[in-house]
Amino acid sequence: MLQELLQGFSGPRDRRKIVDRFAALPLIVPDRRDHIEAAELRNSCRRKGLQLGTIDALFAQLCVRHGLLMLTTDRDVHQVAPHLGLRVWSAAPGRH
Repeated sequence: MLQELLQGFSGPRDRRKIVDRFAALPLIVPDRRDHIEAAELRNSCRRKGLQLGTIDALFAQLCVRHGLLMLTTDRDVHQVAPHLGLRVWSAAPGRH
């Protein structure tokens, strides 16, 4: 996720802020099982006619495995969340 955030911002000031704020958070490193399960999540979604990107599938797997709430603005993730047992944060009341 850190990489995704850094790729979305430009300029050294924004980069420094992101790196500094994320320094306090532990990193979750996916293992072989996470990659296998993420592929299965993505394949399962595809069989149901739902779209889920490769990186989003890995993020979703990590959130499900560690019982985390996923923060995203990606509509595809919101659509597949109920099929994955994934909790997704939303600014709209009652959507997470």
